[in-house]
Amino acid sequence: MEGAPGRTPDAAVEALPPAAEAHTSESDSVSRDNRLSFCTKLCYGIGGVPNQVASSAIAFYLQLFLLDVAQIPAAQVSLVLFGGKVSGAAADPVAGFFINRSRRTGARRLMPWVLGCTPFLALAYFFLWFLPPFTALHGLWYATFYCLFQALATAFQVPYTALTMFLTPCPRERDSATAYRMTMEMVGTLVGAAAHGLIVSGAHKPGRCPEAALPGPVAVAPDATRLYCIAATVVAVTYPVCSCLLYLGVKKQPDAPAPASGPGLGFLAGLGRTVRHPPYLKLVVSFLLISAAVQVEQGYLVLFCTHASRLHGHIQGLVLTILASAVLSTPPWEWVLQRFGKETSAFGIFVMVPFVILLAALPTPPVAYAVAFGSGMSIAISLLLPWSMLPDVVDDFQQQHWHSHGPGLETIFYSSYVFFTKLSGAAALGISTLSLEAFWAPPWPGHPSTPPSSGARLT
Repeated sequence: MEGAPGRTPDAAVEALPPAAEAHTSESDSVSRDNRLSFCTKLCYGIGGVPNQVASSAIAFYLQLFLLDVAQIPAAQVSLVLFGGKVSGAAADPVAGFFINRSRRTGARRLMPWVLGCTPFLALAYFFLWFLPPFTALHGLWYATFYCLFQALATAFQVPYTALTMFLTPCPRERDSATAYRMTMEMVGTLVGAAAHGLIVSGAHKPGRCPEAALPGPVAVAPDATRLYCIAATVVAVTYPVCSCLLYLGVKKQPDAPAPASGPGLGFLAGLGRTVRHPPYLKLVVSFLLISAAVQVEQGYLVLFCTHASRLHGHIQGLVLTILASAVLSTPPWEWVLQRFGKETSAFGIFVMVPFVILLAALPTPPVAYAVAFGSGMSIAISLLLPWSMLPDVVDDFQQQHWHSHGPGLETIFYSSYVFFTKLSGAAALGISTLSLEAFWAPPWPGHPSTPPSSGARLT
């Protein structure tokens, strides 16, 4: 077959983008140099554990802590949660901007950010659960440290997730490393909810309404503040430990060859190109509402079981069931992704919808545990799928714009994706929490706004 007019076959071969040549050679066989060892994958996965441990504890227990222990009005809790999510979302493009301007290349540009944020993250997380001695500015205290924690967690997470692109140029190995990361993050989510929940389990004691078979006020134990501080210390220690393991596990990995040789784009110019890339737009739009739904479900499960049902004694078991189901279902979901494709696997996310409706309609223990197991499976695929698809989107962009975009756009893809998902989660969680103001009666007896004879519950 003849080549195109005016071009020789040799010229056509030379015109192939470097990323396409790499993909062609990789499809034949995976080079031994591009394979990642089990230790490297494991250490890379461990690096994401601290953020998931902390995020799990926050998602399940922060709202309950602010309402019951810190005794902040529901409207202020809504502002705290919304402000923290917005600050985390706003920090995504800022982190991407500064990382993109770094003179270093590859993994050497990302690891200093991960290690530098670690000690400040641990401190911010601890003070998020610390009850200050003054009472007038509790809302401002928790809003400040929640915003600070979310911003630092973003500065940690963006370079950590973008590190996937520099571990190896082989897409299959990157998918494998992503599966390790998601499995370890699921384990971190499980450990975070379990450890935090077990430590603070004695802080909340259910009450009963004698005249009705409904949950009554939830009493707060006198040592609730100390229990929450112990739980915060345990979680905070995971940051330096896991960050050290991440550094030791991936520091010897050579930088993956740069997919482009251009001079590189500025952050705003690169952001403009990424958000106009059609596969990236489809990915972001598809997972905006899904991410918001998952965050809202996490935030309201414990609150629903504590104040709107008779499941207070099953809270810890339900949380552990959800997270254990998510951990156990992640490897099978990875097999489904490889066997049937990522688009087909997306239908597994919708399993959550009927389960959540069933729990609201029939809040009994057997139904609740079945719902928790099914929800965990759905949450697992909702977290695994976008992070498995994002490297494919980056590769597609690099193949189409290999001659012009230059290096360094990986962090822009990752930071902007996290920005959009956090923004949608912030809006959903803030609006839903604000709606509690119309239905929430303070859950502690003797609170100034609680009439002496009124029962406190969600109606």
